[in-house]
Amino acid sequence: MAKRDTLREEARFRILRLLADNPELSQREIAAAVGISSGATHYLLHALVEKGHVKLSNFQASPDKRRYAYILTPRGLAAKAELTRKFLARKKAEFEALKAEIETLETDVAASEAGEGDPG
Repeated sequence: MAKRDTLREEARFRILRLLADNPELSQREIAAAVGISSGATHYLLHALVEKGHVKLSNFQASPDKRRYAYILTPRGLAAKAELTRKFLARKKAEFEALKAEIETLETDVAASEAGEGDPG
């Protein structure tokens, strides 16, 4: 998967996760929480609505009737579960790679401290 696709998938995952707990968040609040631009947030939310993962409804408690609630649909909940599975697998792979790199560095430091590899 290309890096751009991975980043987009991660942003979708984070948006769905946020909306599951906070459907009343504004696009600006979502953008800040996810760490993406407002434009990217608008694009991703629109795509989630188009795919049927999120539905828009007026946020009843808001005096500003232009505010919307982003409600996850059953398809959205399923997509969130699948994205969570992929995200977790990717993070576990990153963790294992990082752990291997740390072990290599620790071996290098130990060898350096023991005088191995010292040219003198």
